[in-house]
Amino acid sequence: MTSDTLTLRVYYEDTDLAGIVYYANYLKFIERGRTEFVRARGIDQSALKAGQGIVFAVRRVEADYLSPARFDDLLHVETVMTEVKGASILMDQTISRDGTVLFRAKVTLVCLNSAGRAQRMPDAVRLSLTL
Repeated sequence: MTSDTLTLRVYYEDTDLAGIVYYANYLKFIERGRTEFVRARGIDQSALKAGQGIVFAVRRVEADYLSPARFDDLLHVETVMTEVKGASILMDQTISRDGTVLFRAKVTLVCLNSAGRAQRMPDAVRLSLTL
């Protein structure tokens, strides 16, 4: 399937007292990766919400913390879309440094309507995600 890579730097604010990236910040990093993945396919999430009342929400995350990232590391967040269903998207995401995978996650997103209920994705959105 399709993939994208986002490069980001670890800042002091991302670390804990031990000088390593605080575990919850990996979730922020992969969120940025997913956002840029969708943006790169021409999907404006703000316009989608304003025009159709549709948003994407995380339904499930399965995460493996393999090795710590540290202050000033240059990280690569790879996002690979593995499956698009009627109302959900499955993605594999990794965070690596110099070719070594530090973090791995399987993420399930669901398309929600303004009432917070799962809704089938518009065909145009589904098509954009698979290009």
